[in-house]
Amino acid sequence: MTDTGIEIKNLSFGYTKELLFSNLDLTLELGNIYGLLGKNGAGKTSLLKLICGLRFPEAGSCSVLGREPQYRPAALLEDIYFLPEEFYAPAISSELYQQLYAPFYPRFNPEAFQEYLREFDLRGGKKLSEFSYGQKKKFLLAFGLATRCRLLLLDEPTNGLDIPSKSQFRKLLARAGEEDRIILISTHQVRDMENLIDPIIILDEGAIIFQQPMYEVTRCLHVELEQVQPSGDGVLYTDKTLGGYVVVRKNVSGEETQADLETLFNTVIANRDRIGELFAPAGKEEV
Repeated sequence: MTDTGIEIKNLSFGYTKELLFSNLDLTLELGNIYGLLGKNGAGKTSLLKLICGLRFPEAGSCSVLGREPQYRPAALLEDIYFLPEEFYAPAISSELYQQLYAPFYPRFNPEAFQEYLREFDLRGGKKLSEFSYGQKKKFLLAFGLATRCRLLLLDEPTNGLDIPSKSQFRKLLARAGEEDRIILISTHQVRDMENLIDPIIILDEGAIIFQQPMYEVTRCLHVELEQVQPSGDGVLYTDKTLGGYVVVRKNVSGEETQADLETLFNTVIANRDRIGELFAPAGKEEV
C-alpha cells in the first residue's frame, strides 16, 4: 500500500446474495477533483462508503492514503470527511457543533470555517435543526472544507442549494483543491459541476466503464452542432437540441471541441464498447 491516494484492486462487494462490484479496480491520485457519475443504482454511494470504511469489501483490497479503511484506523478517519446525500443535523448551535466535532480533525481551521460561513451567508443564533435543508447542507460543506482533510467525499453536494449558493460552492471548492488532497464528488447534477470536476469517472452496472481527464476527452471526441440529423457508423451519439443536433464523433481532425458533461455521459453509456476502444492506451486492446 502507498500513501499516494486511493488504490482499489479486485474488489468485490454486494448486498445479501447479489454482487454490486466484482473485481473492481480504481486508482485515484492526489491533487484532483474527481467527478463520479452514474445512473441510479450504479453503486456510487456504496463506493464512497467503501472508501471511507462504512462498508467492507468481501474480497480484494482498498487502500486509502496508505491505510485500509475497513479497519477504521484513527489516523485515517481524521483525514477523511464524508458528506452523504442524506445527513443528520443535530439540535445544537453552530458554535457547539464546532466545539464537539472539530477536535476530531487535527488540521481544522476555525478562521477558514468562519469565512466559509460568511460566504454562504450563514449566521449564528439558530440551532442547526432549525435551518432549512439547503442551509444545513451549506453549513456541513463549510465545515468539511475547513477540516483540511486530505480526502473529501461529497455525495450530491449541490442538492438543495439555490443558484447563488451553487456558484459560491464551486468557487470555494476550486480554492480548496490542493496537491496533497483528493476531492471525490458523486453527482447527478452534472451541469452544477461543469468546468470543475476533472478527471471524470463513470460507473455503470457495478463497473468503472470510463475514467479520463478532460484533455483526453477533447483529444478523442469531436462535438458539433449540425442542422440535419446525421447517420452512419461514425456517429457515437446524437441528441436533438435547440437549433439542430448535437453530434459526437471520433476526433480525426485534431480540432479541439468541448463536450459538456451530460453529452459525455450519454455518449459513454450509449457506446460503452466503442468508447472503451477509442480511449484505450496505444497498443492495448480492450477485453
